[in-house]
Amino acid sequence: MRNRRGIVRGDLAEERLAWQDKDYKVLILPIEEAMPDDSVTQLIALFRKRSVMPMPDIARALAPRSSRSLFRDLSALGYLSSYSHTGRYYTLRSIPQFDADGLWRFEGIGFSRDGTLLATALRLVETAEAGRTQRELQLRLGVRVHNPLLELVERKQLRREVVEDEYVYVAGARARAAEQLERRRVRPEASVSVTLELEVLLEVIHATRLPVLDAQTLAARLSARGVRASAGEVTAVLTRHGLEKKLRGRPSQRSPR
Repeated sequence: MRNRRGIVRGDLAEERLAWQDKDYKVLILPIEEAMPDDSVTQLIALFRKRSVMPMPDIARALAPRSSRSLFRDLSALGYLSSYSHTGRYYTLRSIPQFDADGLWRFEGIGFSRDGTLLATALRLVETAEAGRTQRELQLRLGVRVHNPLLELVERKQLRREVVEDEYVYVAGARARAAEQLERRRVRPEASVSVTLELEVLLEVIHATRLPVLDAQTLAARLSARGVRASAGEVTAVLTRHGLEKKLRGRPSQRSPR
């Protein structure tokens, strides 16, 4: 029988198969431009060594692969870019251990389960019981949030109202915004708990070297630590302990923002 040669595609359509009828010898040849089988494995191994990296470092470690190829594999694995540092840093979605606010910091680099700073700011404002001020959000995220908040207001995804001489950002939905503002304006000074009173006093001690120290600043710093306190509650504690007059020597001259 005369030998014949042909090409047959297998189930994966990723191989070329050449054979000879006489002895059934099989030769498997990779298709040109096929992605190496271990490319994703290499990427996973790299992130096991370094949890967070900028793209230039990833590209150098896996050279000579193209950025397009790297992003394809990152997308297949699931990745996040940092909300801080202008999004320069990357990690795999399986790596971060997010806190209750969906945030994770690695060596000063911030990541959010929402991905971008804009999406993160939107969620943190919408889910806050009494909305959030710019200072509260900035202390919580560790980055400037003025521009993202303004953009969200311009898009009508958020609203803002002046409460106690400071803008409070609330949800874009009217009913939710009203609920948040109502909670923000409540001043339960007479019912400040002993626990909250101690938290306020400790924060005063820790923040004594700040150039500006007032009830709003203290409330924002407490909020960043996960302690809910209104400026009114903080003022009540300061007044009770005779600290309000001492802090007046360093007034806060601010316009609403």
